[in-house]
Amino acid sequence: MNKRISGAIFCAILTAMASLQASDKTLRADYIFSGGTRPTAISLHRLSVTDGWYGRPANLDSAPVEGNGEIRMTDDATGRTLYVNTFSTLFHEWLTTDESKTLVKGFENTFLLPLPDAKATISIKLYDTHRRVCCEFSHPVDPADELLSHKEPSSVPYRYIHKGGDSKGCIDVAIVGEGYTAKERKLFYKDAKSAVESILSTEPFTSHKDDFNFIAVAAESNDSGVSVPQEGKWLNTPVGSHFDTFYIKRYLTTSNVFDIHDLLQGLPYEHIVILANTEGYGGGGIYNSYTLTTAHHEMFAPVVVHEFGHSFGALADEYAYENEDYDDPYYFPDVEPWEQNITTRKDFPTKWKDMMDAGIPGVGLYEGGGYLLKGVWRPAEDCRMRSNKSEGFCPVCRRAIERMILFNTGK
Repeated sequence: MNKRISGAIFCAILTAMASLQASDKTLRADYIFSGGTRPTAISLHRLSVTDGWYGRPANLDSAPVEGNGEIRMTDDATGRTLYVNTFSTLFHEWLTTDESKTLVKGFENTFLLPLPDAKATISIKLYDTHRRVCCEFSHPVDPADELLSHKEPSSVPYRYIHKGGDSKGCIDVAIVGEGYTAKERKLFYKDAKSAVESILSTEPFTSHKDDFNFIAVAAESNDSGVSVPQEGKWLNTPVGSHFDTFYIKRYLTTSNVFDIHDLLQGLPYEHIVILANTEGYGGGGIYNSYTLTTAHHEMFAPVVVHEFGHSFGALADEYAYENEDYDDPYYFPDVEPWEQNITTRKDFPTKWKDMMDAGIPGVGLYEGGGYLLKGVWRPAEDCRMRSNKSEGFCPVCRRAIERMILFNTGK
């Protein structure tokens, strides 16, 4: 072979390999997902960059589960996938409500990606409840773009509650205070410590506590507590959370996703737990978005673990409602759910059949889950994803969470 040609090929390979590497910076991508009485649409709101990459160190080109949406970044020169992740959103849930049949609404969504070294393309897909692509959107990203803003780290004070190791090899979780005034900072740190202890005392997190870092981010609130719309109570808090989401009394969420990430900008985090300074009962957890839960209810400990099972573990609710005949269910008999802890038996061998065949105690098929009394099955009589009285996660959920930990740490 001609040495000159061989050298050129070698240089081309090196160049291609270099273009697939991501710098130690985070690209924050903000979007608006909208829809309802009009078709679902995605629009880019803003791109920005901060120093440090605190996402997973390995498996960048694959995702652990399907989710309700996917974001993918590909290298323009080679077409190779630089990064992919899956997620769920509050927007997806809203599309199943009666309100979505009468108007169009937009929801904020933020994703963190490793900043590429060369020109790339980001693509997003959203799926409906039948697992069909309902919307696709792509746009370019150029790390040399002069209009790509570089942001300084947030000035919000934070401290480590638990440090399992270096951020490069650990899963970084931010515990954010919501509705804590400056005088209540010590109370927030105490609540954050309790939240971390609750999570790390539950398997499989206990066995993998060295794979996690938890920081407590003391966001200062003008008002103490959180908003309760049914009581006409609206407060000025860091991320504007409130009860009564979708008119469900105990559903505590926030639509102000950009505000959350503004508070955390440049800090070591990839997952988010928000603690609300209230004695009310409620919360919410959205896969790869956030957990939000009340901090002073007597069921705080099991609830924060349950919600983290959603946001980190990608687990489904295993309980059912007495009235199962609602117009827009999440699960259908002809579609196997993407969550690992429920099944419609459409493709059950991909779930926990192997654990049943192995005779693992407590694992079986119990009808009722995913909010439905019939047509959806769960793996155990009780589990943290079913009730607050359970001792912890069932074997199937423990395996699903452990798989997520190993995937995110590259072990």
